[in-house]
Amino acid sequence: MSLFNLKNKSILITGSSRGIGRSIAHQCAVHGANVIISSRKEDVCMITAKEINNDIGSEVAFSIPANISDETQLNELVIKTRELFGKIDVLICNAATNPFMGSMLDMPSEKFDKVMNNNIKSNQILCNLVLPEMIEREDGSIIIISSIAAIKGSPILGAYNISKAADVMIVKNIAAEFGHKNIRANSIAPGLIKTDFAKALWENPEILKSVLGSTPMQRIGEPDEIAGVAVMLASDAGNYINGQTIVVDGGTTIAWLNFLIH
Repeated sequence: MSLFNLKNKSILITGSSRGIGRSIAHQCAVHGANVIISSRKEDVCMITAKEINNDIGSEVAFSIPANISDETQLNELVIKTRELFGKIDVLICNAATNPFMGSMLDMPSEKFDKVMNNNIKSNQILCNLVLPEMIEREDGSIIIISSIAAIKGSPILGAYNISKAADVMIVKNIAAEFGHKNIRANSIAPGLIKTDFAKALWENPEILKSVLGSTPMQRIGEPDEIAGVAVMLASDAGNYINGQTIVVDGGTTIAWLNFLIH
């Protein structure tokens, strides 16, 4: 049996109606998992689930919309997932928000709070909701989609960077506290990926030029290139990876003045 086989695994993925989350859901389904498609808009979730089911040829993707800013809806999301699947083997927290680009000096406090609540607090709530059953079962995987923003400063994405750095520490703490119960918790730190969420960055010629100039692979990433890592961490292939942040950025964070040699 393949190390990457996800047959009989039940996976809850937030922010999975499009972009990176959708790719993760699709690839997990390809590898045999049952997946929950969740985001704010029910119609979009249903369309994504239907598209995945049509591609797989069987009903493996199910829609449960939820707003990550609402703790009641997060509780209902977990309850409904258990009612549908009987268990949650893997939690993948992908949903996030970034309502502001600019100097931290100009950022309204309500937008700062929104970033912290949606990008940190919601993930912690979901982790706490699924951990008890994972501990009892002595098996489970938690994956948080962080960002290279967690390890690099930014003059325009300060609050987002702070939130993604906190996500890295969430998984480290879970791994440290519950690793002895065979719980794995890891994060993935994508670089610039071609999604609607990051469109303001890759559609900006100056920002795109800067990213490509410091990226050895000379291109931005695709959602499926993040999904492959998620499949690994969700499967037996990732069984001995714990508390780690896997950077998937084409080399952006390891290069310095790369543009000078091209």
